[in-house]
Amino acid sequence: MDLYRDALNILKETSRTFYIPIVRLPVGLQEAVASAYLCFRAIDEIEDHPELDNPTKAKFLRTISSTLQESGVDGFSIDTFSLGLNTHENLLPEVSIRIREWTLLAPATIAPRIWDATAAMADRMAHWAEVNWEIRTESDLNHYTFSVAGAVGLLLSDLWAWYDGTQTNRSLAIGFGRGLQVVNMLRNHTEDLSRGVDFFPQGWDAENMQKYARRNLAMAGAYTNALPAGPALDFCQVPLTLAYGTLNALESGKAKLTRSDVLALIEPLIGVNMNAI
Repeated sequence: MDLYRDALNILKETSRTFYIPIVRLPVGLQEAVASAYLCFRAIDEIEDHPELDNPTKAKFLRTISSTLQESGVDGFSIDTFSLGLNTHENLLPEVSIRIREWTLLAPATIAPRIWDATAAMADRMAHWAEVNWEIRTESDLNHYTFSVAGAVGLLLSDLWAWYDGTQTNRSLAIGFGRGLQVVNMLRNHTEDLSRGVDFFPQGWDAENMQKYARRNLAMAGAYTNALPAGPALDFCQVPLTLAYGTLNALESGKAKLTRSDVLALIEPLIGVNMNAI
């Protein structure tokens, strides 16, 4: 099985939400976005791992960041990443263990931008692990959500511009990433608390967090609506629609969207039966 086909299988296993818009992208852009998503997912799984202590998480994340910054024109040697992660290979998921392979997916003309974004995010995640994700104020929340999500919006804008020259509002791009991330925080709040992490600022309840999410989703909507017809618009509509759907479900007392909810939201956007994808 070639690397990209294998990557798509891992992508489908880790996030059907993003698998659907990614596989619908044109060749070249598809590989670039898949590379970025899998690299980000690889470090995210380390940050959220329930069995790793915070110093170990920080060490692994900084090792990945350092390795990415030491890249050469030929990418990374086979053992570059594995040497840094091999002490816990039995605990880490496949998507994290194989991060070197995901770095090789993107076209050479854009791959270094993805490595740079992943390195920066891994380093920021290491910092937040060291302080146990202590978020006291809305300013702290802004810092964290930029670290792990706003920067994703900026990278996506760079990918659209690289592929076909699509220009975007980069301030709104930060809101796009933040909005999706905060909805995930709301959905996973109970699970996060069970591992000793609370992303809600002091004194905030779900209603405060929902308002924060809606402010950023409004920016995400403006970002998406300003995109011209084409692959960037097709991509962004899917996670944005699901984010709004999830937030509405949470506010109505549901734990998450059901599969039938997801189908009802997504199939009109993509024009095909999701079961066929």
